[in-house]
Amino acid sequence: MSIFAGRENLNLPIMLSPTDLKQLQEKNITSEQIEEQLHYFRQGFPFVRLAGNASIEKGIEFVPEEEQKRTLNAWSDYLEQDREIVKFVPASGAASRMFKNLFAFLDADYSTPQTSFETTFFDKIHCFAFYQALNQYCIFNEGKTIDELIEEKNYQSIVENLLFEKGLNYGKLPKGLILFHSYKGNARTAMEEHWVEGALYACNKLRKVHVHFTVSPEHLPLFESLTNKKLAEYENELNVGFSVDFSIQKTATDTISVDTNNVPIREDGQLVFRPGGHGALIENLNDLSADVVFIKNIDNVVPDSFKSITVQYKELLAGVLVEYQSKIFDYLHLIDSGKYSHEQLLEMLSFLRKKLNVKNPETKMLEDVELVLHIKSKLNRPLRVCGMVKNTGEPGGGPFFVHNSDGTISLQILESSQINKNDAEMKSLFENGTHFNPVDLVCGLKNYKGEKFNLRKHVDKNTGFISSKSKNGKELRALELPGLWNGAMADWNTVFVEVPLETFNPVKTVNDLLRKEHQTEP
Repeated sequence: MSIFAGRENLNLPIMLSPTDLKQLQEKNITSEQIEEQLHYFRQGFPFVRLAGNASIEKGIEFVPEEEQKRTLNAWSDYLEQDREIVKFVPASGAASRMFKNLFAFLDADYSTPQTSFETTFFDKIHCFAFYQALNQYCIFNEGKTIDELIEEKNYQSIVENLLFEKGLNYGKLPKGLILFHSYKGNARTAMEEHWVEGALYACNKLRKVHVHFTVSPEHLPLFESLTNKKLAEYENELNVGFSVDFSIQKTATDTISVDTNNVPIREDGQLVFRPGGHGALIENLNDLSADVVFIKNIDNVVPDSFKSITVQYKELLAGVLVEYQSKIFDYLHLIDSGKYSHEQLLEMLSFLRKKLNVKNPETKMLEDVELVLHIKSKLNRPLRVCGMVKNTGEPGGGPFFVHNSDGTISLQILESSQINKNDAEMKSLFENGTHFNPVDLVCGLKNYKGEKFNLRKHVDKNTGFISSKSKNGKELRALELPGLWNGAMADWNTVFVEVPLETFNPVKTVNDLLRKEHQTEP
């Protein structure tokens, strides 16, 4: 039986069977959500209209050295207050792509290293933090050390012990549980490095550090096991109290899959769903009660010998956040008091335009009462300060000025999928962006009254995208939700700050761990 179930009229509402309704209920998804997703499959997502590149000249702040001390002090003063600070780390992705070159080596029609990637991996295998653990598995399973297997040209056995269940099983583990960095007598996983990093810039006056990881359900027990085993050791070493917790992507954020005719796919009588991408994590972020949240990807972490510049600029971004937040809160309290002058309203409007880069060409026509409502609606939103690095040709998103549906222009982080490549002007603006998004955010999640924002209300649902996948040899279409730092935060106030390229050290392939930024000093 085909897994594709069609309908005669593709524009009619989907007919949901009792089995479908039960499946949706179990996933906490409504039929209205399904119809909304099908609408996007049929109509597509509108392209974003760029108003310009964000650059140091306009849209991206550069904090000169003489001003950094004041901003850093703003963060250290904030840490002395009774505030809840969380380091939020998306860590649900599997590490399989990190080892794709080694999987290809196992499938190749040769058994000795041929490509530059393969020769580099084996030539420098002693430099990996997982070398000792891998060597022990090779001795146990093959009866020989890594060096002896290399001498015999038995390279494939080494890779099998690295990737498969009989050994380290790294081909199926998440990046957070991969040994990234070596130290005297031990090695640290990426998760452990995030614990240490959090203690260096997100430790409050009670010496408490809260680190939250979003993980896949199948990996949760492994994350919890390592935490139970190692956390006390780090608490003693760093003289802090850690709160390390986990959440999984909610099934309610899964999206329906359709065939090339936009007809929902069924398999064994069940609708086929896929995870909605990292934009689904806005739900996990929304569940936090924190005042300030740092967001950073799991693989962008360095050993202690390289942490100083990372910590410096994390604190700088946080200092910028609390300085902006203080100004915004003062303005909002002044508006609530009703004791503001027309000049003060103009000052607020100037702050929106020049500091938050929110531009509305219609404000000149507004009376004071309307102007107050406009200003308050724009100021009273979640705030994020985003580090941006100079563009060195990395693939991915960047900072831009964007035309919004309400007629305003604001700063956004955009991905290439949001741009109409057939529009020469838009394509040129995107390709000539000066900076790149390294996913280095500090977020303020509470308003001037100390209340949590409902982050769901600030998502632009029109900023998702549709991708092509395959299942059982059949082509399907999948819907990605608005990205966490893209459309999911589109209605936030945004500040871009330039940070050094040295703060961006992702591990996309296993050989990236050989870069000097991931090698500990001798």
